Amino acid sequence: MAEHLLIGGITPFSTVDWPGKLACVAFLAGCPWRCPYCQNHALQSFGAATLDERDLYGFLEARHGLLDGVVFSGGEPLAQAATIDAMRHVRELGFQVGLHTCGCYPGRLADALPLVDWVGLDVKAPWDAYERVARVAATGELVRRSLELILESGVDMEARTTWHPHLLSPEDIATIGHDLAGRGVRTWAIQAYRHAGTTGELADETVYPSEVPAGLAELFETYEFRRA
Repeated sequence: MAEHLLIGGITPFSTVDWPGKLACVAFLAGCPWRCPYCQNHALQSFGAATLDERDLYGFLEARHGLLDGVVFSGGEPLAQAATIDAMRHVRELGFQVGLHTCGCYPGRLADALPLVDWVGLDVKAPWDAYERVARVAATGELVRRSLELILESGVDMEARTTWHPHLLSPEDIATIGHDLAGRGVRTWAIQAYRHAGTTGELADETVYPSEVPAGLAELFETYEFRRA
């Protein structure tokens, strides 16, 4: 018997979770990382689920012609094997599929990419400094492989980096930006830390566009600084 999809909640309509699309967002439960700035830390446990795929499909059946697609977010959506089948079914229902991922499951991402129309990939730190943010060792190489898979697939993507001044320096931001551009990433967003909704572990401090190292924005076709 197939596993049920563990969903912590569904946002019926969103214009910000998939740039240029009107989508609903399914927030899936479960994530192996413990990033201190996480806005959805309540979803880190699989036990946070209150819905399953039947709730999602029932919602979508009544939304034909109203939504462009579904964004699978989290938590980490690819922490669940059932996500792949859910993506397939969403496409069969006539909707496009978007994915928010931290890139920690490159094998499962490879299975998902043929079903996905857009990916938002969190690039949290320079590859050799990932433990500083994810709080799990040897994670940077997983994300680098996930990025390679996305670029090889040709699927539309956005890389985005959340910046708290105690976790990343301007030099770290420059390292990330130059690496992404050198690999062929065309869209990058820097997201200023937002304190509301976190566990409060980090100081309530943020960063500003003026702190972004000079020249980084020009490396990308699309660059955005998202304010707190």
